[in-house]
Amino acid sequence: LVRFHGRQGIGVISDTDPQPLIFSSHLGTFGIVTVGRINNMDALVKKAFARKSYFSGNTDGVTNPTEVVAMLICRADSFEAGIRYAQDVIQGSCSLLLLTEKGIYAARDRLGRTPLVVGRRLGAIAVSSESCAFPNLGFETAYFPGPGEILFLTADGWEQRSAPGDRMQICSFLWVYYGYPASEYEGINVEYVRYGCGAALARHDDVEVDFVAGIPDSGIGHALGYANE
Repeated sequence: LVRFHGRQGIGVISDTDPQPLIFSSHLGTFGIVTVGRINNMDALVKKAFARKSYFSGNTDGVTNPTEVVAMLICRADSFEAGIRYAQDVIQGSCSLLLLTEKGIYAARDRLGRTPLVVGRRLGAIAVSSESCAFPNLGFETAYFPGPGEILFLTADGWEQRSAPGDRMQICSFLWVYYGYPASEYEGINVEYVRYGCGAALARHDDVEVDFVAGIPDSGIGHALGYANE
């Protein structure tokens, strides 16, 4: 970190492949990170090979999906058009951040399965998958991008480069299990939903319960809602 210079950055926690990746292209030099699941990876790779394209990185013999996304973006004449093209041909979901010299593109997957949230503080803008990342860094939650929406962010603010679609299939498991308790998705707090789920379960009177315990971390809200109801 002490060797880093500049005012922009992107990062991701990935269980499967190294990220960020940096590319040089006709669009310019850019860095990219992705989160999601590409169900038609094999078909996309085969089409690329048919065009005599190639991929440099793989993990356990599998092509890096982030490199595939970058390849799709570079088939267009602009970053915005390339991101839209990638979202159109990808089956599954892919949310991404794309770092350029001028700013950062933040794009939510076409059906909004994975979340993005924008935070603001004086002189800085940030985007994250978890709103709970913001308070300790002095940011306030400012905006929830919609499904398929593309934003361009600088330190001064953000511009909408592609409007959100009208179909939403966000993953409900974010509230039930995946999400951190203090986070919000679509403006709805995770722990609030878990508490409500537990309370709804308690209203079933066909089970006699002696004891309620929650398994940390996601189960605590369910258990408290159940016990209090």
